[in-house]
Amino acid sequence: MTDPNLYEGIPLTIHQVSMITGIHKATLRYWEKIFESYVRPGRTDGNHRLYTADHVHRILELKRLMKVEGYTVSGVRRRLNLPDSSQN
Repeated sequence: MTDPNLYEGIPLTIHQVSMITGIHKATLRYWEKIFESYVRPGRTDGNHRLYTADHVHRILELKRLMKVEGYTVSGVRRRLNLPDSSQN
């Protein structure tokens, strides 16, 4: 895995973030929906996602919590004090 700090100030595509984090693009899109207040990449005029180094750090934190520590989506929301997006 690459150090996300190497990408500071460089906009990254979903493909690049997938390669850096080892998270499938479909999973990144899913996490963007269920953790919308935590990971919300910018968009180009053509509606393509643009991630920052901060997004990569946050995605790696989600990966650690879910894949290593075994938290559920609800558990991650509680751990990070995130709102429940299903209550919108």
